[in-house]
Amino acid sequence: MTGALFEITFVLAAPFWLLMILAPGRRLTARVAASPLTVLPVLALYLVMAVPVFPELWDAVRSPDLDGFRELTALANGAGAIWAQVIAWDLLLGQWMYLEGRRLGISPLVMGPLLVLTILLSPFGLLVFLALRAVRRPRTRPGDSAPDRVGGTTTP
Repeated sequence: MTGALFEITFVLAAPFWLLMILAPGRRLTARVAASPLTVLPVLALYLVMAVPVFPELWDAVRSPDLDGFRELTALANGAGAIWAQVIAWDLLLGQWMYLEGRRLGISPLVMGPLLVLTILLSPFGLLVFLALRAVRRPRTRPGDSAPDRVGGTTTP
């Protein structure tokens, strides 16, 4: 059963990634990306896999060391729980990057591949995005005030 849950974990996150990569300009995508609730199904799977190995999980995080994490990941539910945690974190990170990219006016042709990189290797994707973000300024139009959280602007 853990193997199936492991496989389902990414499947639950994939629709949100697909929206941000393939339909970045749609209003639905911006609304979905602005919600932290997208990770709830993945977190539910996390709990299903983490609860049976909670003592081992607690030991691994209470006093972290390499051997403790090896022991945890040697358990199917331990590895599955860590995978679900990574998928949930990556999705939240991707959503933030998507929203921030819109706010900064970064082209979807740049953000799409960057989000794919983030799905695969999130630390690399985040580093590239942070470097890009450091050289960009928020887009504003004459007469607009501060940018809002989905990339548009608000008027006074």
